[in-house]
Amino acid sequence: MKITFLGTNGWYSDKLGNTPSVLVDTKDYYVIFDAGYGIALAPNHMKKDKPIYLFISHMHMDHVCGLHVLPKLKNKSGITILSTPKMIQDMKKIMTHPYMSPFKEFSNNIGFHSLKIGENKTPINVACLLLEHADHTVGFRVGVDGKIITYCCDTAICANDIKLAKNADVLIHECSYPTGFRNAWGHSNPEDAAQVAKDAGAKMLVLTHFGPGGMYDGKKKRLDAGRIAKKTFKNTVVAFDDTRITL
Repeated sequence: MKITFLGTNGWYSDKLGNTPSVLVDTKDYYVIFDAGYGIALAPNHMKKDKPIYLFISHMHMDHVCGLHVLPKLKNKSGITILSTPKMIQDMKKIMTHPYMSPFKEFSNNIGFHSLKIGENKTPINVACLLLEHADHTVGFRVGVDGKIITYCCDTAICANDIKLAKNADVLIHECSYPTGFRNAWGHSNPEDAAQVAKDAGAKMLVLTHFGPGGMYDGKKKRLDAGRIAKKTFKNTVVAFDDTRITL
């Protein structure tokens, strides 16, 4: 299994990275978390024609602005977009005129699958829980190829954050804010993410969704965040666009 980070910025793309998207290459299919503009790079890493399962965490534009480039993912096996009923309803409103080409006209067969809050067994094993963010947001815990991949982005630390990360092989967690910074919007800093990984007993923590501009305006600031997180949780990785992890 390979995990490739296609976009690791929050809010907007800049010279350091694209907005969020993560590709997981499994034995039988591809899993993609979020459709920030990083998703446009997915075809560079998809060498086989396998079904694609695209999980959308919430409807903020930095996480869905790449939906209009889904035709670039030219697989014949189709793309299933998975999220809560509320978000699927919202996506169907924007995936048509006047915002973009209608998804029903895409050549790669776009479908939708509603996830309930809690455990979902089909079409893929995934737990979906509400997170602590300004608008309706969920995190995911996916079981695939004998591994548990948890994706929590965007969120402040909360009980569901830890539940999703429990004993995960990889916890992919946002790190929007610099050390010591918090506010009511619902984001995390490196200490927060590391504490979740420690409390949950995760095996690996990967920091992503770094705030651009003054928060994380250079590679050094990201690496500094990693060093801070490692004080609490040693096995921490700082993600940049094109970072790849093999399990």
